[in-house]
Amino acid sequence: MSESAVPPATVAAGRAWLSWLTPLSPFALIAVIAVVEVATPDWLRLGPVLASASVFAAAICGLGVTAAVAATTIGVNAVLDLVDSRWGSSASQIINIALLTVGLASLLACSIRQRRERELTQVRSVAETAQRTLIRPLPARLDCLLLQGTYMAAESEARIGGDFYEVLHTPHGVRLLIGDVRGKGLPAVDASAALLGAFREAAHHEPNLANVAHWLEGSARRNIRRLYGEEFTERFATALLVEIPEGPVARLVQCGHPQPLAIRDGTVQGCESAEPGPPIGFAELVEAGPSVETIPFRGGDRLLLFTDGVIEARDAAGRFYPLPERMTRWSYDPLDQLVDHVRADLRRHVGGDLDDDAALLAIERLPPGS
Repeated sequence: MSESAVPPATVAAGRAWLSWLTPLSPFALIAVIAVVEVATPDWLRLGPVLASASVFAAAICGLGVTAAVAATTIGVNAVLDLVDSRWGSSASQIINIALLTVGLASLLACSIRQRRERELTQVRSVAETAQRTLIRPLPARLDCLLLQGTYMAAESEARIGGDFYEVLHTPHGVRLLIGDVRGKGLPAVDASAALLGAFREAAHHEPNLANVAHWLEGSARRNIRRLYGEEFTERFATALLVEIPEGPVARLVQCGHPQPLAIRDGTVQGCESAEPGPPIGFAELVEAGPSVETIPFRGGDRLLLFTDGVIEARDAAGRFYPLPERMTRWSYDPLDQLVDHVRADLRRHVGGDLDDDAALLAIERLPPGS
């Protein structure tokens, strides 16, 4: 998957600085409080404020640093009391007991935080493994095709969702699938896995691309019955299937999915189907099945496949993301840079996280002999 280009040296330097600054921050806070305590009148006691350093350490540091910070707060308060001749007074003892209590509570909080962080790391590891199973990394080149893809989750911390794509080398040419399951959460992930599994099997066995769509329909119906216990619900998926044989053409089957963009000699044009099929899961509601459309796809041509999370992303003024316009601007860029441009520009357009998952798949046919 293509990611936004960030220099590895910059990332490594930032992490190194953070690893040094994080454990020093609570001690710096203690030093600031101590200096202010010395500089202020005797009636203004800042000893209790030292407890904030223990709480701060519990939030960002490990157990060892948190324990050291808690001990330091008690030691610094004792030194300040000795300097001001307050050591042994009832007020001094109360403050020391309070610092000890807050320190112990901070150690407990730090332990709980670290345990939950370990659990979260394990969950993320499982999610990343699931994503690699669902959306496998694309080869940079497959036969005469260059390939680049990216997946953008709606939440910055998310790893998987209802959008999916796949590229397979089959006896019938290179076949591609991109789709979007309606809904979110684990049911959408489950449905995506079922559709991808059906495509990976059918793409190798069915010579007709429309029959591959029928396999997806059957898988969707079985999945709906298994998940929801009924024949029909509002659950469905849009999908676009593409077949690229050896000749200078591409074959498309659209199942309620946004039309792809064809890029030829810097010109961007939508590949609108004359007879688009219904979304996956709705085929039994219409008499006609999906049809195969054939379009020119010569050497140097490009196809851009995407889910509606790309073109329906809105900026602060409610304007949709102008993907065709952007493609005109980047049509001659190398394929990996083009995908990186879209990914970064889409984030800028919405001003942060997307409202919906988005997937993008770019294909370029190399000239003969390349």
